[in-house]
Amino acid sequence: MARNHAIKSAFIVVIVFCLSACAPKDNAAPAAGAITETGSFSARAAAAVADTARPDADRADDAMRKPTDVLTFIEVSPGAKVFEMEAGGGYYTELISALVGPDGEVVMHNPESFDAFFGDSVATRIDGRLNNVRRTKSAFDKLDANDASMDVVTWMLGPHDLYYTPAGDWPVSDEAGSYEEAFRILKPGGVFIVLDHMAAPGSPKTTGGTVHRIDSAIVVALAEAAGFTLAGESDVLRNADDNYDAIVFDPLVRRKTDRFLLKFKKPE
Repeated sequence: MARNHAIKSAFIVVIVFCLSACAPKDNAAPAAGAITETGSFSARAAAAVADTARPDADRADDAMRKPTDVLTFIEVSPGAKVFEMEAGGGYYTELISALVGPDGEVVMHNPESFDAFFGDSVATRIDGRLNNVRRTKSAFDKLDANDASMDVVTWMLGPHDLYYTPAGDWPVSDEAGSYEEAFRILKPGGVFIVLDHMAAPGSPKTTGGTVHRIDSAIVVALAEAAGFTLAGESDVLRNADDNYDAIVFDPLVRRKTDRFLLKFKKPE
């Protein structure tokens, strides 16, 4: 019990710190015209990352998060509709908003109980700045989007949270239903992107609630059961030197964990 309380406390402290640190300064809007509608996915991703209007705290994390490589892997097109499951403080929301442009839409999702961690940081990032972003609050297995309405669904560093169930007002969602919801809201041919901290291969789901990691094989099995086909995998965030027994908030591994990045496709 004491260990679980300590883990929960560490988790809350880290989230609060990250969300407050990532708030944009002076409510500055992204530079107009910084991202063109032409060019390769990699060139457009690099331009979005290079935008000097991005918050300083976001840019300080780029070396560890490698957003140009991640966004190139996702392949976000101008005008696309993107649903971000568990978008957190909006690090990727800011970048995807720029990539989809004024004709696109980003749905920034976080369960309602996450509000306690955000304070005003999300509103500061979005309001008056990212006009193509809509916020929504729901459980993972009840996503606020119409059937077959999205081109891309992302779930960044979140699937392990299905198995983190502390006492109190924390979202509890059906694991199969959460993947089925991602499938439901995607258009045929749409892609589902999953990024998370890797647990030791063969680990049980319970690692999601202890060290905040998940074996990628569990994610693949659930996504395929929901109807997805595995379409690609990137090793850009893999780290063979990670310690799978360490909680991801441990300073020795934080932001240096072995992270898997998967791309699933909804059949046409």
